[in-house]
Amino acid sequence: MATALEISVGQYSDRGRKAENQDFHGLLVPERHQRSTKGIAIALADGISSSNVSQVASEAAVTGFLNDYFSTPDTWSVKQSAQRVLRATNAWLHAQTRQSQYRYDRDRGYVCTLSVMVLKSRTAHLFNVGDSRIYRVQGRRLEQLSTDHRLWLSRTESCLTRAMGMEDRLDLAYRQTSLAVGDLFVLVTDGIYEHLPETAITDLLRHHGTDLSAAAEAIGQAALAAGSTDNLTVQILRIDQLPEANESAELHRELSHLPFAGDLTPGQVLDGYRIVRQLHASARSHVFQAVDEASQTRVVLKVPSTDLRDNPGYLEQFAAEDWIARRIHNSHVVRPFAPERPRSRVYLVTEFIEGRTLKQWLLDHPSPALETVRGLVEQIGRGLRAFHRLEMVHQDLKPENVLVDADGRVTLIDFGATRVAGLQELSTDDADLTPRGAALYAAPELFLGEPASWRSDQFSLAVITYQLLTGRLPYQAEVPKIRSRGQLRRLTYQPARPLREDVPVWVDQALARALHPDAHRRYPALSEFLHDLRQPGADWHRRQRPPLITRHPVTFWQSVSALLLLALLAALALG
Repeated sequence: MATALEISVGQYSDRGRKAENQDFHGLLVPERHQRSTKGIAIALADGISSSNVSQVASEAAVTGFLNDYFSTPDTWSVKQSAQRVLRATNAWLHAQTRQSQYRYDRDRGYVCTLSVMVLKSRTAHLFNVGDSRIYRVQGRRLEQLSTDHRLWLSRTESCLTRAMGMEDRLDLAYRQTSLAVGDLFVLVTDGIYEHLPETAITDLLRHHGTDLSAAAEAIGQAALAAGSTDNLTVQILRIDQLPEANESAELHRELSHLPFAGDLTPGQVLDGYRIVRQLHASARSHVFQAVDEASQTRVVLKVPSTDLRDNPGYLEQFAAEDWIARRIHNSHVVRPFAPERPRSRVYLVTEFIEGRTLKQWLLDHPSPALETVRGLVEQIGRGLRAFHRLEMVHQDLKPENVLVDADGRVTLIDFGATRVAGLQELSTDDADLTPRGAALYAAPELFLGEPASWRSDQFSLAVITYQLLTGRLPYQAEVPKIRSRGQLRRLTYQPARPLREDVPVWVDQALARALHPDAHRRYPALSEFLHDLRQPGADWHRRQRPPLITRHPVTFWQSVSALLLLALLAALALG
């Protein structure tokens, strides 16, 4: 059985010498599945003394994060999830101040500092705004991991430069650090660290040993005895156990104890699915059309090749395909069939799409109309955007993985190569940086060892668009040969217009941009590429080479005058 992330925690908070405690703290340790996909979260907020409603901000910041972070998609990275949640909370706090009597004095509004730590797999993700601190204990000293957002005006006067709710936009400090068993972290407000030296804190930690709650209270009481007049909050967290180095392998564990399906034949029944015929076979998998006998619904049943039964990396990808399909809800992405149904063998089941692959469709329609191409590409784009919104990159977009039905409706299939940000954080396997998809449709940066991004999918979609319009590939077979930046720079886009005259100039320009060898020179959003395929972009005229009279008017008129002079001299000579 795989090990899970386990921690010990001690927490203490007191109003101290103040009439009210404006600090707020919290911790959420979810059940094992979410602990793997989302992690463990601990948060600490500190209200500002100039505000009478700051305690509301502190509570809203901590409880809002702990409630909403675990509701974000499993596919999102920790950074994406935390930033989305914290920015939403910040916007709400800022709006509360703007609608209150404190709208002209933000120091009296709904403002607080916040420090958050998310432990996922073997990594700690830290976010903070303001001056509540996160430390890691290093012997008798404390290593500060957070960043203070405070400006000192004199030796005794200072002010916060950033805080939750202070501005309409939130500027968070973020860092990540690797974890080790035995690591000890301390989160404190300024009522603690401004009055206790580091050695006093570490001595109290050592004195109380494994009793972290007693240590937290002792630190708070020591700060009070040292003269602190502020609220006192301490959180202490110790790493007791870490998951294995490649926790994403957990995905295929539910399949690893099941036998392989073996060779399936028409008429055979597997878990209530009757095999009808084989649709596809490769060295990696076999795909069959089947019928669910209970509902008489046609389905697609995919089984892995028995030759790969001892390959954990392949099993992980195979299991991830079903995991991904269950999290995408889009009319242009194939849906899983009865995903919770028990299985006696290793296989995946999806809905059956009556249609043909885009590769076959292109053979049947070698010169499709421009409007038809737009319609197909826009549908593929809508499916891709469903992936990108969940921080996924398809990575294997090619005509064979696109189905087109009789009505021209497009559906994306085969997610075995999909890169998921949330799962990448569970893996230390560098193999993910190698191109997984079809080489002729893969973006050039992947052959330089760079991770795939949504711009890589944009490149693949543009290759398909170019092929639909011209029947050719924009760079032929040159992209898979890329091994250096120099080779990348030598890639030259071949315009589509010489191959097909009815392609507008601005469509050709859109293709050139989406197919740029440098990923950062492509469209900043997939929607912009799709827009520019249908109508000229606002700047397409500026990208046109203007005539000589516009670029160099003086040179133009000098040339005209010279030609007139030559014509006049020639006329006089003949006369």
